[in-house]
Amino acid sequence: MGKKQVALITGAARGIGFEIARSLAKEGYNLAIDDICEVAAFEEGRQVLEDLGAEVAYCKADISDGQARDRLLQEVKKTYGRLDVLVNNAGVAPLERKDILEATEESFERLIRINLQGPYFLTQLAARWMLEQKRSEEGFSGCIIFITSVSASAASPERGEYCISKAGLSMASRLWAVRLGELDIPVYEVRPGIIRTDMTAGVKDKYDKLFREGLALQRRWGEPEDVGRAVAALVRGDLGYSTGQIIMVEGGMTVGRF
Repeated sequence: MGKKQVALITGAARGIGFEIARSLAKEGYNLAIDDICEVAAFEEGRQVLEDLGAEVAYCKADISDGQARDRLLQEVKKTYGRLDVLVNNAGVAPLERKDILEATEESFERLIRINLQGPYFLTQLAARWMLEQKRSEEGFSGCIIFITSVSASAASPERGEYCISKAGLSMASRLWAVRLGELDIPVYEVRPGIIRTDMTAGVKDKYDKLFREGLALQRRWGEPEDVGRAVAALVRGDLGYSTGQIIMVEGGMTVGRF
């Protein structure tokens, strides 16, 4: 194919999403970066990615909003005219951790809209476009990746809405894998453990202690680049016969022990 392939990564102005973008820039992709910060706040990050050889389009869009999702895909289409990879990374934690006996419906609805409903329907739009490209472009190969969390299966009653949103996103990944399997568009779930980001900065001391005590088999924090490298391997096709699978990036934290 003559044109460079294009990856859209949501929530990619910083943290895990940015390291995914950096990894895909190294793989030769042009990038569409979605986040909710102003474009000026991303200029330093843009330069890092462009220095790796990527063309970078920054698209400010709140994926919880249907019209914003439509605009996001239209911006990618206008800028690049193609979409080869979608990485559903954008997500939020509760504004306030509360026991499920005290949690509010407002917080629940917010997390479901952002963490689950947004990526589910963004994938619908992206998948339709990928199918159009597959029909019109010989050799087209799309790929869709959902970034979830070990909280998709590990229950944390002080942030129940987060766990439920990630469990739902895990099922969304499987649903899309089933639907798109016969069309040869692989769909994967990458499930990070405790990753050193702004989201976990407030619990650093807690997890420093837990890691020292053996929370994970690898007694260290996960880093955003650990997730980025896993996504790059999937996008390269290193696990091309594994659609629908969960790729754990959690240092062995969920391995059963006794």
